[in-house]
Amino acid sequence: MMFCLTLLALLCCGIFVNSGQIQPRSSSSSGEYGGGGGKRFSHSGNQLDGPITAIRVRTNRWGYIVGLQVRYGKEWSNYVGGSSGDQEEIFFHPGESIIQASGNYKTYIRKLVFITDKGRYFPFGKDTGTSFNAAPLFSGTVLRYLSGRFGSVIDALAFHWDKYPTDCLSCKK
Repeated sequence: MMFCLTLLALLCCGIFVNSGQIQPRSSSSSGEYGGGGGKRFSHSGNQLDGPITAIRVRTNRWGYIVGLQVRYGKEWSNYVGGSSGDQEEIFFHPGESIIQASGNYKTYIRKLVFITDKGRYFPFGKDTGTSFNAAPLFSGTVLRYLSGRFGSVIDALAFHWDKYPTDCLSCKK
């Protein structure tokens, strides 16, 4: 048994050595922050439409983050969340990206803050509950997409980071 494990380890090392150039890692995730309820969603496929260019955030009078919608390139994702409260919409400058997200949660997301590489700061909701701070693990990477859970409000969020897309065909339409 030990011989088989040693042989497997040597084979794996040989594959990595012979595979040529080793690619540096660039993708990472932060979270999931929030409570345990809600229906799952992921915008992983939306990132193929391009970088994040705008975000819609709906909050209610109690400060909950009720709903989210993200524009990737020129295409809006499906809306996730409830319908109560007021919606705000932010647009990013060409080439501007989110480099940090923070906020607070109890059972649901209570506050959400986006910070861009141009020094802009976009806060939503109320500052109550457990705080979180989401940032990429690797330098030169930005927020590429969101995932999480929702119901009548946003229950939880995770943030997914990678390099800014440079080969997005649909972004150039």
